[in-house]
Amino acid sequence: MSPNGCDRSPRRPMRRRLLQALTAGLVLATASGCEYTWQDFPRLGMPTPVTEEAPRILSLWQGSWAAALAVGSLVWGLILWAVIFHRRTRTKVEIPPQTRYNMPIEALYTMVPLLIVSVLFYFTARDESELLELSEKPAHTISVVGFQWSWGFNYVENVDGRTDTGDAKADPDLAIVPDRYSRVFPKGAEGVFDVGTPATRNPQNGNPGPTLWLPKGEKVRFILSSRDVIHSFWVLPFLMKQDVFPGHNVNAFEVTPSREGTFRGKCAELCGVDHARMLFNVKVVSPERYRQHLKELAGKGQTGFIPAGIEITDPARNAEPRKL
Repeated sequence: MSPNGCDRSPRRPMRRRLLQALTAGLVLATASGCEYTWQDFPRLGMPTPVTEEAPRILSLWQGSWAAALAVGSLVWGLILWAVIFHRRTRTKVEIPPQTRYNMPIEALYTMVPLLIVSVLFYFTARDESELLELSEKPAHTISVVGFQWSWGFNYVENVDGRTDTGDAKADPDLAIVPDRYSRVFPKGAEGVFDVGTPATRNPQNGNPGPTLWLPKGEKVRFILSSRDVIHSFWVLPFLMKQDVFPGHNVNAFEVTPSREGTFRGKCAELCGVDHARMLFNVKVVSPERYRQHLKELAGKGQTGFIPAGIEITDPARNAEPRKL
């Protein structure tokens, strides 16, 4: 019994049960997501993944939405509860009891946001580390060159099968490529290239921009460089993009295409007046058709490489990338 004769003891157990229910619901919501894959949920505006790595990004996107909806539903529910059950009426005009210095509630609204941010940070850092991990020897290496206002693609490949007809490691047009990437170039890689302009069109569907060809089921490493300003290499259904820097910080990442077809790509960094025209296409085909395309480029005289970027000093070129 309280001093004024009112028994308030039932309220404390009720608050404890509410706190326990909220905590259990949060844990259940975060833990139960591990039992499902990205295919069990809506894509929420994301394109269908076309690489083996993209589902990891889509799962992170879906999980972030699930967390946001859970927090939003709780906040909306509390707002509606307060509006409905604590509204002022004609017969109820007195000021309701005021609660101050309630440590359980203050701890709750302090710890729950920290827990949510910590969980999101953990999964983001984990997935980013996996996505940026590079294999010791990818099946293919392509130097992607951004410039105002289009793209060039250097296929670092031994097209003719001979080991004495080229050396991509010593080619001055690829001098910007760090040693840690060039050391895995195929021996005898004379290479072929393709380069576009804003007026270039894909011959199959008429989409603007040059077309980057990739083999299905084989790992491809992209080495990104720029000739002028910062661009950003983004293939929409890859669900991943990376900045293309001039003069330093040569970025690289790898994908394994898992679905044949022609997909859209674009520059995702505002790079100047014709930024909107920096479009390209990605055509994923069988490995046999990919090798045939390389021979077709060689047959057109597009052998060697286009300049991959402006000259930089060796310490900057071989600076190790930052790790998480």
